[in-house]
Amino acid sequence: MMLLAYTAFAIGVASPGPSVLAVMGTAMAQGRARALALASGVVCGSLCWGLCAAFGLAALMERWSGALAVVKAIGGVYLLWMAWQAARKVRGTKGVPAAEAVDEGYARTCARGLAMHLTNPKSIVVWLSVVSLALPAGARQADALAFVLSCAAISASIFCCYALAFSTDAARRAYRAGERWVNAVLAGVFAYAGVRMLLASQAR
Repeated sequence: MMLLAYTAFAIGVASPGPSVLAVMGTAMAQGRARALALASGVVCGSLCWGLCAAFGLAALMERWSGALAVVKAIGGVYLLWMAWQAARKVRGTKGVPAAEAVDEGYARTCARGLAMHLTNPKSIVVWLSVVSLALPAGARQADALAFVLSCAAISASIFCCYALAFSTDAARRAYRAGERWVNAVLAGVFAYAGVRMLLASQAR
């Protein structure tokens, strides 16, 4: 069951979603270091939800539908903000060097990744699923912590691979050649996910 839980978690992390697309886009547009900073924030957010799931806080939040609705609403607004940022790049950053187009520091980039994942209700659901699969009722806290840290290592490895793969010279050349299209796709995906999340926050 433990191997199945690890496999399910790895598939969930590697599947394309807002966090994966954000790391890929950042790697192509701003380079490896910036993408790794964003990925580190995403992994920290995932670790936070993993600890909550392993020690019961996420399950409590899931039972209280109001709390989960708030997380969905905040996440939806944040994704729409990301869509707006990507849409602005479609019009405004063609031919502008990355150093001039983006002035945020690495700490702020990391914080952006953290905020993105902390407001992602899908992360809560994934963690609750794999924790219930891997840890029996009454499992020792040490076993729960070891499982969460192992999953965090898997998450870090996957996001680092995305950051490294999409920050190669070939990937960045391809991005520069089709920069407007890439940002348009990112804007569309983020907007769609944001609207879906806002609608889900209103569902009863």
